[in-house]
Amino acid sequence: MHYRASVTPGSFLARRLGLRDAVAIGLAAMIGAGVFAVWAPAAAAAGVWLIAGLALAAFVAFANAGSTAQLAVRYPEAGGAYRYGREQLGQWPGFLAGWGFVIGKTASCAAMAMTAAAYLVPDPWQKPAAVVAVIGLVGVNVLGVTRTARVAAVLVSAVIAVLVLVVAAGVVAIAHGTGPSSGAAAPASGLAVDASVPIGGPYGVLQAAALLFFAFAGYARIATLGEEVREPSRTIPRAIGVAFGIVVVVYAAVGIAALGALGSERLAESAAPLVDVVSAAGWPWAEPLVRIAAGVAALGSLLALIAGVGRTSLAMARDGELPRRLAAVHPRFGVPHVAEITTGVAIVVLVLVADLRGAIGFSSFGVLLYYLVANAAALTQPRPERLVPRWLSWAGAAGCVILVVALPLVSILAGVAVLATGAAVRAGRLALTRRRGGNRLGA
Repeated sequence: MHYRASVTPGSFLARRLGLRDAVAIGLAAMIGAGVFAVWAPAAAAAGVWLIAGLALAAFVAFANAGSTAQLAVRYPEAGGAYRYGREQLGQWPGFLAGWGFVIGKTASCAAMAMTAAAYLVPDPWQKPAAVVAVIGLVGVNVLGVTRTARVAAVLVSAVIAVLVLVVAAGVVAIAHGTGPSSGAAAPASGLAVDASVPIGGPYGVLQAAALLFFAFAGYARIATLGEEVREPSRTIPRAIGVAFGIVVVVYAAVGIAALGALGSERLAESAAPLVDVVSAAGWPWAEPLVRIAAGVAALGSLLALIAGVGRTSLAMARDGELPRRLAAVHPRFGVPHVAEITTGVAIVVLVLVADLRGAIGFSSFGVLLYYLVANAAALTQPRPERLVPRWLSWAGAAGCVILVVALPLVSILAGVAVLATGAAVRAGRLALTRRRGGNRLGA
């Protein structure tokens, strides 16, 4: 097993997660608010070719999952692609992957908190409710990773049950021919819908895939928890495979049901697509259930995101890329409590000062960069360490680059700005350290 001298004895995280726990956390991360909101901007981009965009996103995600699982066997530690990039490619690639993940996913956490509140409480109470949700879920995480897994399992089970209901409603709407021409728009979910992209065409399919990739990306949470999984070389690849397989089936069924029930144009204009699906079936009684499920899904995603950001921050702090204090591990609960509490404070601040619910594209930029580094790292592994063929890692890397370029320009510019800021700060620290004759950070 590969550990570094920078990790002091007693600072390792406890291995308490089994296969079911890891799968539950991965599912909660993937089946979040995105599955309730991403269909509209994706349909605006791809039109009737929405399912082609979903298939492309699933293939790129599959390639990335293979590379991630392969690397997690080699490095069963906290940090995910940050650790893989640092060890296999060098400190700069690892830093950029980790920085993009921590900043991008902290923004996503604020977005998920506000999205949950938008679905679950009236407008005047949304910010207070979002803050309470963040504090509560940070508390669940700090009390131990097994509690995180248990809560995640309950939340994601409830959400999947409602998604099955949505698929059934879509089948009824399609069978009765009541979909595309009926029903009123549902109340806004709070996530931005960009219908300005011309419908259809190869570029539209690519942009839809880039946006839909946002809804697949949570399997990385399993890898970032690699230091807390029992038998990691066996459990992590299996957990990633099981979680990813379940999500592909669920998303395909939901996407086909939504497209068939509403049609591409109405789907593109919908503020709450899955609420509109049950409305099209003539099931008004199910609309509150779908809204509640969307809020619960956002909470499940937020729970898993906080855990992932905390572990990546822990790994970066161990290497001196973030303040060393963030590397502290609670002596009783065996979790990076300082990193998770700090993450919670940052999320609360963002909730109070900004509305980031339209950050799907920005989050996709950071996640695609993260997996680009993971695929590049997997390509450097020798044959005995490979679980997937090299061509699949090449395909994953190429897919990440293509999907990044296909994102809306504003998302690309925001992502580049975040990376440039982090790189400038790190370069400044390196220069200052060299002047002082230290060697805490490498070039």
